[in-house]
Amino acid sequence: MASDLNRCEFIGRLGADPEVRYTADNKAICNFSIAVNYESTTKETTEWVRIVTFSKLAGICGDYLKKGSRVFIAGRMTTRKWVNKDGLDQYTTEVVADQMQMLGGRSAEDAPPAAPAKPKSDAYRSIKEGIVVPLDEMIDDVPF
Repeated sequence: MASDLNRCEFIGRLGADPEVRYTADNKAICNFSIAVNYESTTKETTEWVRIVTFSKLAGICGDYLKKGSRVFIAGRMTTRKWVNKDGLDQYTTEVVADQMQMLGGRSAEDAPPAAPAKPKSDAYRSIKEGIVVPLDEMIDDVPF
């Protein structure tokens, strides 16, 4: 059995904002689903993969991920059994992630404010605005 491998890697987009809960001893648990596309020569399909993260990674996912975020997820596949409110056994298959990498750039709302534009020199402004400036005045504007 030592040669078995349970390792999953996905790149996809979150379908909704992550849900973060805390255990009684204040450890974070984060759940979210990602959409993963698959293309064959005949069709394209989308699979939804349930992801769960714990502790520090769960806090990071809850703080930084949001609906539409593109992520790389790596972890192990698990199936857990639980009993629903009607007393019936239910099964859920999910990936317990131990690695998460945010992909893509910052969104406009996350980006730092842009620096104010540097004012142009008088010579540049006069050329752009079509103002004729004597050559002597332009030479005084040369930085050396």
